[in-house]
Amino acid sequence: MMLSGFFRIGVWQNFFRAWRSGYSGNLEGEGYTLGGVYVIGAGRQGVLLEHREKEFGDKVSLPSVLEAAEKIQPQAS
Repeated sequence: MMLSGFFRIGVWQNFFRAWRSGYSGNLEGEGYTLGGVYVIGAGRQGVLLEHREKEFGDKVSLPSVLEAAEKIQPQAS
């Protein structure tokens, strides 16, 4: 996102939401890499959930992570 991330309204909304919630991270790091969450099933199940940040502070839905995790089926040995 580089400099364009600095000018996005959603980034500032996420920043203030985190600040009001009491988040006090160290803010170290390069600041250009967005994150993501993957839930991957066993064996041939593959990817059950994929969430990629579109802008800084874009959070994954916890219920969707739990729902995807419940779909993981143990692989027979």
